[in-house]
Amino acid sequence: MGKRLSERLHQMSKGWVVIVGLAIFMLFTALVLPAQAAQAEVNSAGAGTPDLSFYYSPKELYRMAEAYGESGRQEYINARFTFDLFWPIVYTLFLGTSISWLTMRGFSPDSLWQRANLIPIWAMAFDCLENFSTSLVMFRYPARTPLIDLAAPVFTSIKWVLVGGSFGLLLIGIGAGIITWLKK
Repeated sequence: MGKRLSERLHQMSKGWVVIVGLAIFMLFTALVLPAQAAQAEVNSAGAGTPDLSFYYSPKELYRMAEAYGESGRQEYINARFTFDLFWPIVYTLFLGTSISWLTMRGFSPDSLWQRANLIPIWAMAFDCLENFSTSLVMFRYPARTPLIDLAAPVFTSIKWVLVGGSFGLLLIGIGAGIITWLKK
């Protein structure tokens, strides 16, 4: 399944798709993220947000839920199922198509680097798991949500490793593309 998904992503990664993905990513980053970050700061009452943490304990997650208050928790949940449904799609479109386009030019067709385009998809999957699990904890608060409260910080950490890794792969792809271009 991974190989087919990777190949499909390569097929759709035409130059114009990469440019559109970059434009959407840049517009979203410039226009939507700042407003969302400001709103999250208000809703969190300065307690921070799980989404922007690399790691937090279940105790810290419950502390955030308490600090948010009922309306802040509801706003957090609303943001996870509105804004945070689109943001992972935006960064996955940009990173997945860009990495695909670059690896097709910088590495041989049979190289394992061709599958690097799957990393942003995994990042999106863990982002969604993070959103679901943290929202469930916020929804059920003050009741405890065993296992989910343990899984949420793991999902968050894995998401950040994969998102950061995707940007690292983007740089590797750029470097490989430049080297291939210079060799020609």
